[in-house]
Amino acid sequence: MNKGYSMSQFYDKKIKPLGFTGDWLQLVGDIERSGGWLVWGASGNGKTVFAAKLAKYLSGFGRVLYNSLEEGFSLSLRRAFKLAGITGKDKITLLDKEDIADLIERLRRPKSPNFVIIDSLQYSGLTAISYKKLIAEFSNKLFVFISHADGKLPAGRTAKTIKFDANVKIWVEGYRAFAVSRYGGGEPYNIWKQGAGDFWVKK
Repeated sequence: MNKGYSMSQFYDKKIKPLGFTGDWLQLVGDIERSGGWLVWGASGNGKTVFAAKLAKYLSGFGRVLYNSLEEGFSLSLRRAFKLAGITGKDKITLLDKEDIADLIERLRRPKSPNFVIIDSLQYSGLTAISYKKLIAEFSNKLFVFISHADGKLPAGRTAKTIKFDANVKIWVEGYRAFAVSRYGGGEPYNIWKQGAGDFWVKK
């Protein structure tokens, strides 16, 4: 049986937010450094560039592991990283299609990265059960899952489970990100200002 806490103990317990500012604070609020996020959208709407920009921003708070299961070491991913302003000085490690079992072993090492981006969920082989085990085992890490879309919803049963469970849910469309977050935020984020402007004016 878990220990119960009085309201004074609950309010006094230190739960330190990460310290987001600016556009990221407006998008998702000031987040915790653990749990799961889901980012989804149709192909060609800026999802990978958004993930790269998020990796760049998170690297200011700790080390980031970006597991590119779908594209791997490709020109298209390199282009996305360059558009996001990622350089060799950023604390980001890129994995070339590393399977989840190997990723788990990597994360079990001492001083493993704080943030893990998995792109994409559909290439990971995760089920709803294995997702929950992953989050539970590494409860001190933040996982961001990039997902394909089926219309305006995440594609597949696992993605829908993660959407229900996730602390932050982000839909990408027309080079703009829209978030529903347990930490506040709610303002759209322009992934590519010109592209977003052109898309939403036409729409």
